[in-house]
Amino acid sequence: MTEPINILEQYGPREAMEYDVVVVGGGPAGLSAAIRLKQLAAEKGQEVSVVVLEKGGEIGAHILSGAVMDPIALNELIPNWKELGAPLNTEVTEDRILFLTEKKAFRTPGFAIPACFENHGNYVISLGNVTRWLGQQAEALGVEIFPGFPAAEILYNDDGSVKGVATGNMGVDRHGVPTAAFQLGMELHAKYTLFAEGSRGHLGKQLMAKYDLNKGKDPQSYSIGIKELWEIDPSRHKPGLVIHTTGWPLKSDTYGGSFLYHLENNQVVVGYVIGLSYQNPYLSPYEEFQRYKTHPAIAPFFEGAKRISYGARAITAGGLQALPKLVFPGGALIGCDAGFLNMSRIKGSHAAIKTGMLAAEAAFGALGEGRQHDELAAFPAAFEKSWLYEELHVARNVKPWLSKGLYLGSIMTGIDQLILRGKAPWTLHRDYADHECLKPAANYAPIAYPKPDGKLTFDRLSSVFISNTNHAEDQPIHLTLKNASVPVSVNLATYAGPEARYCPAGVYEFIKTDAGEDKLQINAQNCVHCKTCDIKDPTQNIVWITPEGGGGPNYPNM
Repeated sequence: MTEPINILEQYGPREAMEYDVVVVGGGPAGLSAAIRLKQLAAEKGQEVSVVVLEKGGEIGAHILSGAVMDPIALNELIPNWKELGAPLNTEVTEDRILFLTEKKAFRTPGFAIPACFENHGNYVISLGNVTRWLGQQAEALGVEIFPGFPAAEILYNDDGSVKGVATGNMGVDRHGVPTAAFQLGMELHAKYTLFAEGSRGHLGKQLMAKYDLNKGKDPQSYSIGIKELWEIDPSRHKPGLVIHTTGWPLKSDTYGGSFLYHLENNQVVVGYVIGLSYQNPYLSPYEEFQRYKTHPAIAPFFEGAKRISYGARAITAGGLQALPKLVFPGGALIGCDAGFLNMSRIKGSHAAIKTGMLAAEAAFGALGEGRQHDELAAFPAAFEKSWLYEELHVARNVKPWLSKGLYLGSIMTGIDQLILRGKAPWTLHRDYADHECLKPAANYAPIAYPKPDGKLTFDRLSSVFISNTNHAEDQPIHLTLKNASVPVSVNLATYAGPEARYCPAGVYEFIKTDAGEDKLQINAQNCVHCKTCDIKDPTQNIVWITPEGGGGPNYPNM
């Protein structure tokens, strides 16, 4: 979304800064790309100017993941990461996979666990803290990092190639009028621009549309992941314990499951993942997560415990079949902006790091040849020869099978991974997007969720409070509607207003006006930037754009 032209006419032109490479997004993919570029330049005795733009107020502020990390890519990027103090402190000590009924838990025997679910040699981490550490390594190498400066607009050359990006204006009120605190955005021009915005990147979406990068690919598949960080009773803490569950509270036709990981310092992370292809408009991922914590096999971990933080994020889970074309004139998509997560392993950080490295190597090679603004064909070529491609190829059928229901999906996943080892002579495809899956509310009965007790289960607003989410009250609403009448005339009338339930932060609520008419109220200040609304809205009427710099959550240790 470009800024209103009258602002540029009145205050422009914008200041422009020139770089060899601009990286949009200070997560694992973007920082790894920046680090690798500087490493290659140092090896060759050359100068390469690199800048990273991060929309969060600091590196790591918006990073949310489970997370269990495979260090394979980090070993390649920074082999001496242990000596440099990377916060991978808790090696996985035990894997448990449980099938839950409402009252009981059944543990999957070891022989029935596919290799993709085994975590020997992996680490339970805070990805936010790992990302902060990567930021320190990048700055030590000379990478410029601008936190609190979201890339809001793509800039193009006359030939249609990407020229760079512009950051958003600051100090604009809700009506788009500059205030006394107004600051014009700046332009960052580059020979190559790498987009690493994370899942459902708002500029990545635009690039896919402009260059038709999804042509011949499956529609992308997403999930929502909701997570809490707790400090628990030391007697209940088992560092390195990794628990995953399927089954209750979801019905067998809905894809989803939980994670519960024991970190260091008596901390655990607990979360729930639900595929956004679910059909029942009354389903609330947030309430399903709260209900899950009350299970007899799970609740004891939280006796006498204290909840520290909360957050939510969309997860790009379509796998190899849904990967877009990775390059376009002037740049590339890396990490979850493209969709490299390995859903079968519930891991994406290693893939993000690897793709950042591969894109950096392609860009460095092109710069060495005096090229700019063309396609980095060496990046997808290197990916297809990498261990990551092989890993994603082995996993390609897991999500499609699991989308066919818990029981059939589990059986077929077992056959695919245990017997066929991911080498089936077929590849499953899907031809529908997540937003197309919601069915009319008339087909379902409302779901009666238990009221939160304030000790183990909580309401949305108290959860948003501990996510440290903040947006300036008067800034333009960054959750935009293509047509303001659709939420009431279509979503409320046909689907019983699903945005009030799929949003994990209480952003959307239907209220009555003084005239007694229904109206959608958007509480944008609550937004934790999960992007679920942009994905699941049945008419694709909601478009998430970048808010003013530094706005959003500020996650500690997430």
